[in-house]
Amino acid sequence: MPRPLILVSNDDGITSQGIRTLVEIMTQLGEVVVVAPDSPQSGQGHAITVDHLLRLRRSDIFGDVVAYECSGTPSDCVKLAKHHVLKDRTPDLVVSGINHGANSSISVLYSGTMSAAIEAAIEGLPAVGFSLGDFGRTPDFSHTTEYILQIAKNVLENGIPKGTALNVNFPAKSKAPLRGVKICRQGDGYWKEHFDVRKDPHGRNYFWLDGGFVNRDLGEDSDLWALENNYVSIVPCQYDLTAYGVIEQLQNWNL
Repeated sequence: MPRPLILVSNDDGITSQGIRTLVEIMTQLGEVVVVAPDSPQSGQGHAITVDHLLRLRRSDIFGDVVAYECSGTPSDCVKLAKHHVLKDRTPDLVVSGINHGANSSISVLYSGTMSAAIEAAIEGLPAVGFSLGDFGRTPDFSHTTEYILQIAKNVLENGIPKGTALNVNFPAKSKAPLRGVKICRQGDGYWKEHFDVRKDPHGRNYFWLDGGFVNRDLGEDSDLWALENNYVSIVPCQYDLTAYGVIEQLQNWNL
C-alpha cells in the first residue's frame, strides 16, 4: 500500500527551523514533497504573484526529501505544487508551518501560513496550518511534535470536510506541560495599530507599523483562551466569508 503523499509549505521560508521540524514529523507519516518560499513571506495573507516573474528551483536542503524553493508567496507555492510539481498526483494532506509566531484570532486573515492551508482547501485538499506562539529569536518547537503527529494522523484517517482548513496554534513552551487540545472558535481580538513617522537619510517621511494586540473576548471557548491557558487550539476555517445571518436583514432594505 503506497504511503500518503504530503505537501509541506510555509511562510517563514524554506530555511526556517519551523518547516524543518514539520518536514521531519511528516516523513514519519508519508512521502513528503516541499514547496516553500525562498525568503520570508510573513503577513502576505492570500497574496498571489501576478505582476512579476515567478521562479521555482529544486533544493537539496532536506536531503532525500523532494523540495523546491519558490520566489512567490505561500499561496503561489501551493498553486505551483498542485498544478505543476504534482500535476499528475493529488496530495493526501497539505500542511503549512510551523510558523514562528501565533496565528490565532484575527491574525488568520493576515497569515501566509494559513493562506497556504486555505489555498489547499480551495483546491479541495485536506489542509492544516501549524503555528507556535513564541516570538523569541530561538523558538523551541519540541513540545509540538506529538500533537502535530496526532492531528495529521487524524486528518489522514478521518478526513475533514472539503473547503475546510484547520488552524492549529501552540502556546510557547513553558515549564508546565501542555494541558491538551481544545477545539475552538476564532477569538474576538484585533491589532490596535500605530504608524511611527520617521525620516530617511534624504529627509523624507516613511512609516513603521507598530502597535499591540487587544483581546476583547471573554469566552472560554476561543483560541485565545485556549492558548492563554496552555492548551493547543484547533479552529476549523473556511474560505467562504459570507455573513449568512445578515442576508435576511439586507433583503429588507429598500433597494
